[in-house]
Amino acid sequence: MAVLVLSSMSLSPSLPVSQQKRHKFIQCCHNQTDPIRLTNNGASRFPEKNPLLNPPRPRRIILVRHGESEGNVDETVYTRVPDPKIGLTDRGKAQAEECGYRIKKMIEEDAEDHNWQLYFYVSPYRRALETLKSLARPFDRSRIAGFREEPRIREQDFGNFQNREKMRVEKAARQLYGRFFYRFPDGESAADVYDRITGFRETLRADINIGRYQPPGEEKMDINLVIVSHGLTLRVFLMRWYKWTVEQFEGLHNLRNAEMLVMEKGYGGRYSLLMHHDEQELRRFGLTDEMLIEQEWHKHARPADLNYDCPMVNSFFPHLNEEASIYQNEGWWGIFSNLPEQHISQLP
Repeated sequence: MAVLVLSSMSLSPSLPVSQQKRHKFIQCCHNQTDPIRLTNNGASRFPEKNPLLNPPRPRRIILVRHGESEGNVDETVYTRVPDPKIGLTDRGKAQAEECGYRIKKMIEEDAEDHNWQLYFYVSPYRRALETLKSLARPFDRSRIAGFREEPRIREQDFGNFQNREKMRVEKAARQLYGRFFYRFPDGESAADVYDRITGFRETLRADINIGRYQPPGEEKMDINLVIVSHGLTLRVFLMRWYKWTVEQFEGLHNLRNAEMLVMEKGYGGRYSLLMHHDEQELRRFGLTDEMLIEQEWHKHARPADLNYDCPMVNSFFPHLNEEASIYQNEGWWGIFSNLPEQHISQLP
């Protein structure tokens, strides 16, 4: 084993003895030509260091918007209370607790066994923290694997103390400019939120891939992740996860207070909204035909799969969309008849 020792350097001959200083350096007693012996020390305590492990992916990623806040019922609160310090109303706390019971019922009715737990990610804003405290009331300690306060899933920043009339003007301007790119003065745009959500998504994916939620040496748990955050932030999270376009994002509707949206693991291992929600629910949320077709693909695809038949390709490129319409109406001959004559002569 390599051992580190402290030694003293020889005195410098170029300086008077009174000015010479003793310098310490680190020397390795292990012969540098010998191979260093590696052990599995730490692998038992840190499962992510063991490449042979294949941890199960969480069963669900459950997105929850905070309950009714003081700002939801009285917008003047934003003029005198910092946004991160705005709490829930009594109704909002009741909504959050009811959401917790809905989550518990969903898991218990669908669980293959009783070996399940929850892990929470929560925005540091007071209304989100209070939502989580109420939401977790239906669960025993044995059901809670842990939680993490995550600043990257906080609310969109609108500036500091907000002027009510000025904010109305700004929100009207946002409608004209576009909800995704409009940046509030001294605040953020949804595009800015997208950037920090991208970092959070990578952290989340890493936690999933290394089995962060599975305690070493314990029986594998059916883990359900719960992300307690804010309306726009959750829509941006979905946009980033499923690679939706700006246009598709701007067609989404906000979740109601303490409403949840469930991304459930499909048959191949990817997460799909259609595993839990029906088509009408997702249409009300704002999903289009193309987005629903893609969610159906996610139900059956594996994590590493690429959707080669993505419906967005045809709709994005006009010439492909025209060909698809011709084929639908006239068959292949309809496409051939619209080609230049020299191209038809070259067909096999």
